[in-house]
Amino acid sequence: MNRWLLFCVTALAVVAALVFPSRAGAVDRNFAGSAQLDYHFVPERTARDGTPQMFEGFTLESAMKLSVDVSDHFSANVKVCFGCHGFETDMAYVDYRVADELSIRAGRLSPSFGAFNLRHDPANHRLSDKPLVYDMGRMMRMRDWNQGVLPSPFPDNGVEVSGTHWFGQKLQLDYAAHAVSGFKGDSTSTDLDFVQSRTGSLYYVDNNARPSFGGRLALTARFSQFTDATLGASAMGGTFDPNNDLTYLIVGGDLSFRFNKVNLRFEYLLRRQEFDTSQPSRFKYDVPANGNYFLKHGGYGELEIPATRTLDLIGRVDFMYRSGNLPVASALQARSGVFRYTLGTAYTIERGLRAKFSTELWSFSDEGVTGRHNAVSAHVALVGAF
Repeated sequence: MNRWLLFCVTALAVVAALVFPSRAGAVDRNFAGSAQLDYHFVPERTARDGTPQMFEGFTLESAMKLSVDVSDHFSANVKVCFGCHGFETDMAYVDYRVADELSIRAGRLSPSFGAFNLRHDPANHRLSDKPLVYDMGRMMRMRDWNQGVLPSPFPDNGVEVSGTHWFGQKLQLDYAAHAVSGFKGDSTSTDLDFVQSRTGSLYYVDNNARPSFGGRLALTARFSQFTDATLGASAMGGTFDPNNDLTYLIVGGDLSFRFNKVNLRFEYLLRRQEFDTSQPSRFKYDVPANGNYFLKHGGYGELEIPATRTLDLIGRVDFMYRSGNLPVASALQARSGVFRYTLGTAYTIERGLRAKFSTELWSFSDEGVTGRHNAVSAHVALVGAF
């Protein structure tokens, strides 16, 4: 009888809590998502054996996010995305906001770096693919270049402290500082291994038990209700091998302007990457003369102009440049570069649904060997947000 009474009391308490939630127990939930289906057409394949070195044909990017505001100061976010890498936990973190100037985030997150990271979801940018420095598979010869300077998004486990401070009504300062597991690679790696950094088969744990550190500063000037400019600087770095011997450092700067609905953006990234030189025969060039590191850097300029209420015009010029030693089998040279010129449109079919069209001209320059090689590609995409 006592057990039955206890069961009834507990059941009634649960029902009452669900039907008549107290003020302290009320929470706000928000569910959002997006999906983009892109068709990438490349008339000329760039690999020597005729197989593609980029993602061609149909590719899908989708994401679903759940946000819960538990109180005015405490919230939680979970986001799952699907793409060429399969399913990925893009974020799973809690936020505790002490004040506008101090917020603490802990869990699986994308560290604050650069301006594009805020727009990496395909529903938030007007072209089908990302700038070369943030590329994750759609650039030509991606195997040779091993993706961009910093493939986006780059989720990681760690903690970040951030905040915003206003100087009067016109000047806004944003800051962020983070400590995360960092990128990964083997002791004999000649570059970062982005598969190790993302795959759940390695349990999402650090390979050297040493965090990487970084942060971002951004200053925004509000000239009017319709005009503003933002200047930002970012950095991150640490060791990536199990022995904590090999380092990487990524720095970047960004500048953006907004004139009513017209957006003009510039961004530049640089990565300095060390590698193990204990076996000189693995490398294409003399090790003592070329050192134990390489530089990969690049940038982009992008202009978005609304032609009508439903049609946006987009122009982008971006590039990457790599200098330094390479594995013997690499198709790149001691100095290799790539430029890309993109023209595109984004047409709003109805609220939340957009069609994207773009054409790209590629220009590769492998100094002293292959000269300059040009190629073209095109994208047609449909993206929806809800």
